[in-house]
Amino acid sequence: MSMSQRFLIPAFAIPALALALLALTAPSNAQTVTPPNPPAGRNVAPIEPPTDLPRIRADRVRGLDFLFEALKVAPDAESAKHIEGRIWAQWMASGSDTANLLMTRVKTATDARDTDLAIKLLDAIVEIKPDYVEAWNRRATLHYMRKDYTRSMADIREVLAREPRHFGAISGLGMILQEFGDEKRALDAFRQAVAIHPHLQRIPDLIKTLTEKVDGRDI
Repeated sequence: MSMSQRFLIPAFAIPALALALLALTAPSNAQTVTPPNPPAGRNVAPIEPPTDLPRIRADRVRGLDFLFEALKVAPDAESAKHIEGRIWAQWMASGSDTANLLMTRVKTATDARDTDLAIKLLDAIVEIKPDYVEAWNRRATLHYMRKDYTRSMADIREVLAREPRHFGAISGLGMILQEFGDEKRALDAFRQAVAIHPHLQRIPDLIKTLTEKVDGRDI
């Protein structure tokens, strides 16, 4: 599916973030809306994991719950950055030696700007380890950088189905919606991201800019 194909927007009212994601798989009685073509070269850099990740503990689920609670109440950006690194470390741990090896090769291919190979490797990872959230997220990021927004949104949907607190994926969704000129729902996505991670970098500035635009239109 290309960017020029129509997105399906359900006519009934549901939360803005869910609406944006369900636009890819709306029911047959939905109203169709064609978004404008996004401007070329306007990509905002996506939220990505830090290069140096800490070691993680064995209890990942309880550990993530604790870390997200700590992230919400982090007193400053430095503390939040430390907690964020621990969250990314949890997300990056696949629990599969094969997936870990392939992810290493994904990084090598990405660093070499061989996006085609990186995506093929990620295709293999999600095939053998479909519950590995970060493989979906990494592929969503690569599709976004290639301006293949339809595939990026489809992968973001897979990420959020498995980890609804993934502030990187939610931010990515907001960036795509902003590309298409859907500033109100982009603002909703960015606000949800900072509700999860109050010290998220760059996103508060986008919220400020979009709030001025959206509130200005509503007056």
